[in-house]
Amino acid sequence: MRRKPTTPPPIADRNAPELYLSRELAALEFNFRVLAQARDPQVPLLERLRYLSIVANNLDEFFEVRVAMLKHHHSYGSAAPGPDGVPSGELLTRIRKRVLDLAAEQYTTWQDELGPALDAEGIRFLTRDRWSARQLHWLQGYFENEVLPVLSPLGLDPVHPFPRILNKTLNIAVVLKGRDAFGREGHMALVRAPRSLPRIIRLPDEVCEPGDHYVFLAELLQGFVDLMFPGLKVAGSYQFRVTRNSELMVEEAEVANLASALSEELLGRGYARPVRLEIGNDCPKAIVTLLTTNFELEETDVYRCNGPVNIIRAGTIYERLDRPELKYPRFTPRLPRALETSKCTFEVLRQRDVLLHHPYESFAAVVELLRQATQDPNVLAIKQTLYRAGADTPLVDLLVEAARNGKDVTVVVELRARFDEEANIGLATRLQEAGVQVVYGVVGYKTHAKMLLIVRREDDVLRRYVHLSTGNYHQANSRAYTDIGLMTAQPEIGEDLHKVFLQLSGLGPIISLKRLLHSPFTLYKSVLEKIEREIAHAEAGRPARIVAKLNALNEAHVIEALYRASQAGVEIDLIVRGACTLRPGLPGISEHIRVRSIVGRFLEHSRVYWFANDGAAETYCASADWMERNLMRRIEVAFPILDPVLATRVYDETLANYLIDNTQAWLLDSDGHYVRAQPGEAAPHNAQQTLLEKLCLTKS
Repeated sequence: MRRKPTTPPPIADRNAPELYLSRELAALEFNFRVLAQARDPQVPLLERLRYLSIVANNLDEFFEVRVAMLKHHHSYGSAAPGPDGVPSGELLTRIRKRVLDLAAEQYTTWQDELGPALDAEGIRFLTRDRWSARQLHWLQGYFENEVLPVLSPLGLDPVHPFPRILNKTLNIAVVLKGRDAFGREGHMALVRAPRSLPRIIRLPDEVCEPGDHYVFLAELLQGFVDLMFPGLKVAGSYQFRVTRNSELMVEEAEVANLASALSEELLGRGYARPVRLEIGNDCPKAIVTLLTTNFELEETDVYRCNGPVNIIRAGTIYERLDRPELKYPRFTPRLPRALETSKCTFEVLRQRDVLLHHPYESFAAVVELLRQATQDPNVLAIKQTLYRAGADTPLVDLLVEAARNGKDVTVVVELRARFDEEANIGLATRLQEAGVQVVYGVVGYKTHAKMLLIVRREDDVLRRYVHLSTGNYHQANSRAYTDIGLMTAQPEIGEDLHKVFLQLSGLGPIISLKRLLHSPFTLYKSVLEKIEREIAHAEAGRPARIVAKLNALNEAHVIEALYRASQAGVEIDLIVRGACTLRPGLPGISEHIRVRSIVGRFLEHSRVYWFANDGAAETYCASADWMERNLMRRIEVAFPILDPVLATRVYDETLANYLIDNTQAWLLDSDGHYVRAQPGEAAPHNAQQTLLEKLCLTKS
């Protein structure tokens, strides 16, 4: 019999700062792991460039949301420390230090690694010092004919005050000497690059050596800046870019129409309070001071760039270039075998549940289920949630068609899906115009659950068919994100989902569910109870284990429960892609907890909770991470995998497979540092590649 461990007393203070890592710093650390992909010579070259662009995009969002809100609360003295206990002022200082480290590594990667490697493959980003005479002639013509006519350079003087600068746009600060036609002494001017202009210009083949040659718009503007100010001497020109607070602040309880209120606030998002200034390395301090004064920023908000300030744009050539040898090998997702031979998905689901593991298995199965429901005269109602759907999703067309075919269609559209607000307002409008009943969810709670419910009449009986997923109904993401979907006709799950939709569209009381775990009501409580159950098993001398795969982990009470489970001897493995504020390996606290992060070809997005339960293991897939916002302030659903065969498959593919990855895994230590796993004497194991080879129909 397994020896019963000696259980230390529960942690007296679950908010003890030494037990937690900073959420913001943990989020930053994820970007170092992504940047390592850009630096890895084993990764195809254009994929490395894409990873570099992803880091830049992530950093933009980090400042637009996390830093912006932290600065906002700090300025009003309302920034209470998180569980790690770090005061907001000190945290902002630590964030700056790590961002400077990240930016330095980012531009070193661009200048010293990716640039030369791209050059060697005939893909060249040409700076002004590399333009040939023929290229200079062509670029000048392009500038005069395509760029200059849409520019409005602005000299700064009492009549022309500092203009409004749009969030994340390219700008050039120009220092001038001499007098213009009106006798005005030139000092400084600004050139704002309209968003209508391409940020990357491809030079024609006839003026270049063989290959693909590009010029950043910023280089073009600086190269011909003198043509914008005839008669004046340009003493210097400097790129800059400002990042603004992009968190919308609509108070839902105080507005009569959420869609209208969001639309109004979206108009001002691009000009909200600045939080970061990026500027070229060569910019004189006097210009920096002028800019920071105008934007009401501190010197600590300035980040100098050893290269293009909008380096994120370099990644746009990924889609332009047909260079398959410089990208990951193509693959074809397959349909689940259960659906390959049947023309009617409803018939299959009456006999068995179907599991979908994206991107290895095709999202087309979900589209086909909705298509059949749209055209089937026996289908009476369709209900679906849409959080992020994408501009080209066929699902919206099918929902419109279903409404026009006389089905009762209800769609819960989450208008507050960050950075998709405008798209979702347009989507909701289109659905409403087609006769779809559109619901915006619940005041104060984002609807983050991924749910589809189809009601079909069969032999005078109404049967419910369900699709539940860990990821959004977004076709493009289904090729780039890992997610788990379940298609089922199990009556109890269908009844539970029916109740959830009624609660979302109506004003009903708290509901009792048989199978689904439901945030903000039962999910949080259930997770804690299942952790406590494993603690009880361990204290009784029985084997006890928890394995969870998440995007992020920061909820203090869940972490405290995991610490107590570790103290009781429960073996805990956490696969956390992004920010994890739990410290593994603390003596006497978390010695039995291991945390790893997988960063590879696909963005890990599936959430899976597994509890050993003394041999009667429970497997849940969910839309929710173990974060405060998911467990407390969102509508989320965790769904059980009841079919033992499918439950084993979920465990094997999404948990066990990842726990033996020794090529794409990063191991978290108790100090918050990640170390990349190495195969050592073991055979290399790449979890994502293993699934590609196991599940995909073809690879080429």
